[in-house]
Order: sequence, then C-alpha cells, then structure tokens
Amino acid sequence: MQTINETKAINLIQQANRIIFLTGAGVSTASGIPDYRSLSGIYQGIERPEYLLSQTCMIEEPEKFYSFVQTLYHPNAKPNIIHMKIAELQKTKNAWVVSQNIDGLHAKAKMQQLVDFHGNLYDCYCRKCGQAVSAKAYLTSTRHEQCGGQIRPNIVLYEEGLDEKVIAVSIEAIAKADLIVIVGTSFQVHPFCDLIHYANDAATLLVINQTPIQLNRDAYFLKEDAVKVFENIG
Repeated sequence: MQTINETKAINLIQQANRIIFLTGAGVSTASGIPDYRSLSGIYQGIERPEYLLSQTCMIEEPEKFYSFVQTLYHPNAKPNIIHMKIAELQKTKNAWVVSQNIDGLHAKAKMQQLVDFHGNLYDCYCRKCGQAVSAKAYLTSTRHEQCGGQIRPNIVLYEEGLDEKVIAVSIEAIAKADLIVIVGTSFQVHPFCDLIHYANDAATLLVINQTPIQLNRDAYFLKEDAVKVFENIG
C-alpha cells in the first residue's frame, strides 16, 4: 500500500462519483461502542466469545446467549461525524455503505444505500411465530409476549450463513464503484473481506485505518483516526 496524507485522501473522496464505504467496528468507537478484539474491546477477558454468539449457544444455552448479547446493545449511542459525513455524501454522489457493524448507526444517520452485512441488533423477531419485535421488548425479555417463543436479533451468528441477497447487493455495489474506502476494520473477516475481489480493475482503493491491512491489490493508505479525517471533508 502507498502511504498518503490526509489532503490526498480527502481529495480522492471529493473527486469520486461512485463510492462504496466498507466499514468496521472502528467507525463506531467514537460513538461509545467498543470494538471487538482490542484490549478494551467486547471480547477482552471473555472465554469463547464466538461460542456465545453462535447458533448452538442460542438454542442450547439461551440464557447464556441472551446475557452476552445484551452487552452488545448501546441504544443511546448516536452516529458520529464519520456516519454523518458518509450519509451527507450520498446527497451529491452515488454513495453506498456495506458495513460489518450490527449497531444500526449508519441507519440512524439516514444512510439510504446501506447493507448491514451481518445484520442489525435492533431488528428483532420471534423464532416461533416470525413476528417482528422491538429491541426494547427484547432487552426486557427473551420471550415473545404473544406466543412465548424465543426472540432473537436478526444478526448473523457463528454457524449461520449469510443471506444470498445481502451478498448479491454488496457485490453489485462494489463492482460499480470508482472509489472503495475501507474504514475502521482489520479486514480479516470472511466473506466480508472477499468483497474486494469483485472490485472493478479501474477502481481506486483507499484505506483509512490506525493499522495497515492485507490486500491483494494496490491501495492508498492513510494512517489516521477516521474521525479527524471525516471532520475535514467539506
């Protein structure tokens, strides 16, 4: 990757016509939502966190699953400058977001062309009757008031496959982009990181991150706090 300065990165964003932002947990830390694997992250000090977020745990040990999932909710969190600036860009550009995040903040920022690749914690439903249930009700009880079924958030758990429609929309969006901006993610989770293989050969890649990532093609890299960068986008 070629290291660039903030001015160059902002110019790339301002000059592009069709942008896709691939975002991860680092985008939401400024909103008070911890990431997953850092020293202060959600997984720190927790044994087998992947199991706690698995389909098996949800079915076989629902109380343990529910106890852990509740810690992922931050209902009072608000979109930060990154979410807001990305949403603003869609007013003048064909801008898309495909996000690993399940916190719902891109939607709160009124992003229209949005794919929640791993789902949304605030989209809940009853496993028994299929009825939609509010996240507020889920945080009160794991059982559906009307039928007694188990409520779950509509997120992709370990052992579950992704919705084919979600994958198809993401691939179409990245294939049409002339600028791909990867922000706040280690870009190691499959199949999210595999989306890059569908990028147009002529597309420019820009990574805004605190640490470099591994890519199989040329990219520009800005080592910077994304909050600082997006504050300066006009």
